[in-house]
Amino acid sequence: MSGNAKTHRGPPKHQNKYAWDPNAFKKKNETEVGGKLRPYSDVTGVCQRCRDQVEWKRKYGKYKPLTEPAKCQRCSKRNVHQAYHHLCTGCAKEHHVCAKCSCQVDHIVGRDLSEVEAEKKALEDAVKNARERDRRTLLRMMNKGKSQSEPETQLDTKSKAGDLFAATSL
Repeated sequence: MSGNAKTHRGPPKHQNKYAWDPNAFKKKNETEVGGKLRPYSDVTGVCQRCRDQVEWKRKYGKYKPLTEPAKCQRCSKRNVHQAYHHLCTGCAKEHHVCAKCSCQVDHIVGRDLSEVEAEKKALEDAVKNARERDRRTLLRMMNKGKSQSEPETQLDTKSKAGDLFAATSL
């Protein structure tokens, strides 16, 4: 080390009053990937450590999503659809490894694409077979981001027309 360089040891001199925001002075485009209307997909097929790393990148503005599928390092097919993953979901599941760091893992974070698709199909079937009034209520609640269980409980507690309007107006 040179004589002018100071070494800083110990804790920081003060605690920050608010967390650093990477987009504090940038105008946000809600329609871009990562915006309010098109959020990032869930991080799946990785261990907890790798998931935390990807979430950190998203939180602090370092995340770069893939523009086209990447090549899997095991099967050499272009099947990797998530950023920072090195293995496709098929290879990672077959070998029981993390898709990012390729380490042996007992517990993989996130749901598989087949589970998500099965859940979407079941929900679409439920919406298709529901009455028009119930279907519109379910779709409205899904668009708001509420869970599926809440609309069913709210349907039973709907009030009648006599409760909404005064008797003199009827």
